Amino acid sequence: MASRIAVTRKLPPLGEQLLDELEGSGTYDVRRWQEELPPDADALAQLLEGAAGAITLLTETLDGTLFDRFPDLKVVSNLAVGHDNIDVDAATERGIAVCNTPGVLTDATADLAFALLMATARRLPEAQQYVRDDHWKTWSPTLLLGQELTGATVGVVGFGRIGREFARRATGFRMRILAFDLFPDHAAADELGATFVSLDELL
Repeated sequence: MASRIAVTRKLPPLGEQLLDELEGSGTYDVRRWQEELPPDADALAQLLEGAAGAITLLTETLDGTLFDRFPDLKVVSNLAVGHDNIDVDAATERGIAVCNTPGVLTDATADLAFALLMATARRLPEAQQYVRDDHWKTWSPTLLLGQELTGATVGVVGFGRIGREFARRATGFRMRILAFDLFPDHAAADELGATFVSLDELL
């Protein structure tokens, strides 16, 4: 009999492809939630019925009460950096392994943060709206000028995984990097040319 896997959300293309391959092998019965919004409690229960494994997201709460309803469950893989939505102690007591995906969004978050910095400094949303509203007539040296990022000073509050990757992107713009962290990693700061300062000084 094929082992059942419950998947609580539609995954990115590579994940869906891997699920297709598992299902095609005949060894696994993959039951997937296809809606855009997460399943409610009843839908989640239907997905987990008879499942040996589950791929979940942070939108699903899994606790001891839920685990007791589904004794076949042996492993939960959380597509998230953390596992705040899962009672790990309750899972451990019941012999259920809990997995997560640490670091999966480090680069993506740093990219987005730097993109927002660039968009703000260079007034990109404002400029786009200006053009869409048909105000643009010709080039001007002062029109929506924005601020220079190259050589500017940037402050990074929290110099952990994401903060360090954000700083790495800032080095490409020859930015002066000030950092604050309760647990400063001086080796990482030295590698990136960052200087640790107090939060007041950074601000």
